[in-house]
Amino acid sequence: MLEGWFLWFILFWVLTLVLLMGIGGFFMFRKFLKRLPKQDGKSDMDWEEYYVKQTKELWSHDQKVLLDDLVDPVPELFRDVARHKIAGKIGELALKEKANEITEDLIIRGYIIATPKRDHKFLKKKLLEREINMSPYEHLFES
Repeated sequence: MLEGWFLWFILFWVLTLVLLMGIGGFFMFRKFLKRLPKQDGKSDMDWEEYYVKQTKELWSHDQKVLLDDLVDPVPELFRDVARHKIAGKIGELALKEKANEITEDLIIRGYIIATPKRDHKFLKKKLLEREINMSPYEHLFES
């Protein structure tokens, strides 16, 4: 029969494993939902990929560096996913506006739109560090 410290050790590991599997399952389920096709037959992730591929030639080296710098506050584990999501939103804006190149304005607008509201304070801090005027983008922070 289990007793003493070994019982507590086993209970600790059971609870830890259940918690970790729950957290992993949550993130896997979110990814699964993003992969589900919508009314048009494409998922959110399919559209992101489409916009990134369609606008790949519009990106200059300086604009890629700017995007990397803006995504820098995101934890490294999630940085690639965030960069791709934001690049997809920027590409969507560029295609809607029929832009000939990706500009700083497009990058900032796309980044604000693609970023969850809870992270806007970090984004504002990063824009202030780069000395970027935020007044033209205030309406995007509110919506």
